[in-house]
Amino acid sequence: MGIKPINLEYFNEEGKNVHESIVAASKRARQLNEDLKIEFNQRIEIFATKTETEAEEMDVNPDQLKVSLEFEKRPKPTDVALEELMDGTLAWHFDVKEVPEPAKADEETAESEE
Repeated sequence: MGIKPINLEYFNEEGKNVHESIVAASKRARQLNEDLKIEFNQRIEIFATKTETEAEEMDVNPDQLKVSLEFEKRPKPTDVALEELMDGTLAWHFDVKEVPEPAKADEETAESEE
């Protein structure tokens, strides 16, 4: 699998911050990867219980191999996240927390104005 170059001018044209976009895409890729891991483990778990009960030694289960190859053929989470970013389907926002100003500064300015 080769490297897919991405035109960074897209971010300048869209008025997006490159660094924020990269962070958002990487977090989305992690989410997709976790979902894939869970799905893969659920499907492989069925075969793991069968092999333990049958007491097979070093035999390759064809069904397990089929599932593994199916997951290998799927697009990688990073590619999917970048496609979502470029298509505009990936949206993110930041939670902005307001920091209360210290009360002493307000009192000092009120006193100096008098």
